[in-house]
Amino acid sequence: MATAAGELIAEDRVLLGLSDAQRAAVLHGDGPLLIIAGAGTGKTTVLTRRIAHLISSKRARPEEILALTFTEKAALEMAERVDQLIPYGYAETWISTFHAFGDHVLRQAALQAGINPEFRVLTRPEQIIFLRERLWRLPLKRFRPLGDPTQHLQALLGLVSRAKDEDVSPAAYRAWAETQAAAAATDEERDAADRHLELAAFYAACQDLMAEAGLVDFGDQIHRSLELLRARPALLAGLRERFRYVLVDEFQDTNHAQLEMLRLVAGEGAPNITVVGDDDQAIYRWRGAAAGNLLAFRELYPAARQVVLAENHRSTQVILDAAGRLIAYNNPFRLEVLAGIDKRLRSARPGGPPVRHQHFDTVSAEADAVAGMVESRILAGLRPRDLALLVRSNGDADPFLRTLNMKAIPHRFSGSRGLYAREEVRLLVAFLRVLANPDDSVSLFYLLASELYALPPPDLLRLNHYARRKTRPLLEVVRGLPENEELAGVSGA
Repeated sequence: MATAAGELIAEDRVLLGLSDAQRAAVLHGDGPLLIIAGAGTGKTTVLTRRIAHLISSKRARPEEILALTFTEKAALEMAERVDQLIPYGYAETWISTFHAFGDHVLRQAALQAGINPEFRVLTRPEQIIFLRERLWRLPLKRFRPLGDPTQHLQALLGLVSRAKDEDVSPAAYRAWAETQAAAAATDEERDAADRHLELAAFYAACQDLMAEAGLVDFGDQIHRSLELLRARPALLAGLRERFRYVLVDEFQDTNHAQLEMLRLVAGEGAPNITVVGDDDQAIYRWRGAAAGNLLAFRELYPAARQVVLAENHRSTQVILDAAGRLIAYNNPFRLEVLAGIDKRLRSARPGGPPVRHQHFDTVSAEADAVAGMVESRILAGLRPRDLALLVRSNGDADPFLRTLNMKAIPHRFSGSRGLYAREEVRLLVAFLRVLANPDDSVSLFYLLASELYALPPPDLLRLNHYARRKTRPLLEVVRGLPENEELAGVSGA
């Protein structure tokens, strides 16, 4: 995704309202910069103002700046803020997610990687179905039990995904497994080594099968791009020449492969790379993210300047102190202990009421009590829009939504996915997916189970089980129903 950029911005507008620490980060010149930014300290403001400063000070043209973050929403927000600072554009600043950037690199040189440039990115369910239909081509023995040959597919793909996050290629995995086999001295060690050799062979076969079909997964957008950058010096040199300044948001959530991509694109020595992160906000450890990348950055660039943003603009000091006591239980694995960095948050809003903790026996009792608190505050003069209720996940919101409805309290559920969550839209998308790819058994299963076809669940399960057992697309099984004696009695047969 690109954002417009153009006329020079007055420096006073870029620096307007910034704290001393924020100003120091924005005005940093060349060389690596590590910004430790606690929650609510204005890190997005700093990143967007830094982009504007680089352009207004003529250190870089807009198209020479690469800014990466983790979600499309964050990328859009950053792009909008940059557009507000740099109106009437004639050039482009590249602002996108890591995977979108990796996808761009991969499509640029897909043929060199042995992939169709028009490749399609598979979701995990699509990947499972793709491999299930090619099960006989996978070199599996231990991990393909006769009773249920597809039993381990999901777990195996999880291992492959993690290997890509850790920048481990099939060849590297196999080489490691071979060293384990050579060093094995007991039956247990030899058995473990044999398992790893089989897993490495599965990993390689997955990559070959998907490349053959013009497909990649999300991990490939980074993993295969890395392979290309290492194997094609001209491609890497072109990216380094194009992007003279690299900025990264939410750096604590990068995994090893993403760190390697940044290191390659930024260049050797003391490159112009700015990263913003906070180990206390790391949320993707389960996906291979490593808050240790903050420490790795300091080791890669020992001369990097370090700026700590600790002035919180969202919460009172009472809230920050309570949160600080909780997060301190992560010691001694926090940056404050490991690197001796003082990043205790200080509120720009002193005082405030104490934090209250209330415990309830049931979720319904909790929901009733919360709705009562909301109702009493509205009766006291607050508008519904002035109140917010946070829950752990969308699924946890249901009992609270019910109690708010029962009390006729106006509310809006921001967790809804909007248009694409509507049933009729999901059905239409499923139709289009099946038309575009008749092998998309997941979408066809969804259609058959919907009110449009209302296939009885027992019949649907029989069809799906038969397709899995025969490793055939569900559509092929449905088309063959009239002649299939084994599926006699299924609706439509």
